[in-house]
Amino acid sequence: MARTRPETGSTLDGFVIGELIHRGGMASLWDVRRAGDDTPLLMKIPVLQEGEDPAAIVSFEMEQMIMPRLRGPHVPRHVANGDFAVQPYIVMEQIPGPTLVPQIGRLPLEVEMLAGLGAAIADAVQALHDQDVIHLDLKPSNIMFRASGEAVLIDYGLAHHRALPDLMQAEFRLPYGTAPYMAPEQVMGIRNDPRSDIFALGALLHFFATGVRPFGDPQKLKGLKQRLWRDPVPPRRLQPAIPPWFQEIVLRCLEVKASRRFPTAAQLAHALRNSTQVRLTARAERRERDGFFTVLRRKGEPLFSLIDRPPTHLPEASDAPIVGLAVNLDDMTPELGDTLRRTALRILEGAPQARLALLNVLKLNRIAMDQTLDADGNNKHVQRLVGLKDWARPMKIEEGRVTYHVLEAVEPAEAILDYARLNNVDHIIMGARANSTMRKLLGSVSARVAAEAPCTVTVVRNRQPADR
Repeated sequence: MARTRPETGSTLDGFVIGELIHRGGMASLWDVRRAGDDTPLLMKIPVLQEGEDPAAIVSFEMEQMIMPRLRGPHVPRHVANGDFAVQPYIVMEQIPGPTLVPQIGRLPLEVEMLAGLGAAIADAVQALHDQDVIHLDLKPSNIMFRASGEAVLIDYGLAHHRALPDLMQAEFRLPYGTAPYMAPEQVMGIRNDPRSDIFALGALLHFFATGVRPFGDPQKLKGLKQRLWRDPVPPRRLQPAIPPWFQEIVLRCLEVKASRRFPTAAQLAHALRNSTQVRLTARAERRERDGFFTVLRRKGEPLFSLIDRPPTHLPEASDAPIVGLAVNLDDMTPELGDTLRRTALRILEGAPQARLALLNVLKLNRIAMDQTLDADGNNKHVQRLVGLKDWARPMKIEEGRVTYHVLEAVEPAEAILDYARLNNVDHIIMGARANSTMRKLLGSVSARVAAEAPCTVTVVRNRQPADR
């Protein structure tokens, strides 16, 4: 076992150890540098001493396996691992700034600020899920932000990687996590459902909006299991100023059955960024917890009947994509409109949990002052929104599965691309404009979107009749 004791100024595998940044119960964090590299780095060293919980060692092994496989701005860049035979450690990029922990002293936060915060965290969660990893320990101390605004998730000791052996599952029977944020299925030992992270984010949003943890902070398994039958106090009872749409989102995240939550973190992020499009249910207006007899009935049921069974197929973004359908109401033939609607419906039929976002761009003048009212005194934005809903009505898509967005921009292509990037759109459908001199001179919106979009793009064109 390791004998090295890290000290400021010592060298370990080419890394010069600087100041101790944090000493926790399971690991210490050190500022380190490497010769010829000015990048601020962090070395994480596990606590290995007499009486140490073996789960702490196993979780460090898991983190050493998972971190080298992660990429992107939402995770710290992995640099190196140390061998357990000499000195186990993980060296990673050092993210400047604090975690979300200092925000706890400022609770409750304003909902508009919190919605933006939550959407950024949901983006990071989705990026993790896209890499086959479930975090399983989302909490304020494991969330940081880059100066550019992206959320960064840290600490992967309890995470589950679909392609790796789950040592925590194989070696231990007790549930591991942080009590206020653990999902019901996680309490029951299920570690392979990505929607557990959505529950944890819902618990964080509830706490940050009200200042009250939705399930307290139980320290025993009996207390943890209460969330299987006891619902949280609705946020609007604790803070009446919270809008219905925010409570709708939070309580949907906190559903006991994972199948009743948002199917993906991307859809949760979309809801948080588009509050006016959130479909409200009875959850939105609740002011009281479930009654005594309802809770008593649940307590009498077998525990595993209260949660969803372990999924045989893990939900992915491809199972619940966000599909953007860009509609140009100013240049739409009936034939092209029918083709666009049929194309969108075919895609939705193949993905029952997909969401459709109807997009229309209200083009602004580049130089001249824009007028918000038309010649008849009607608000142009509202008129476009009404027109978009009228155009979509023949599709007969159930309420809650479709949202409508009028984007105001000088460049239509840029507006569609920005929307797709911000909302993690998986597929864009749009029509090609008819041949025209202007299209040949300036290029087409669909061509630019197809060339630059971060997702699949389907450009629909009606077949042109052959020349006779």
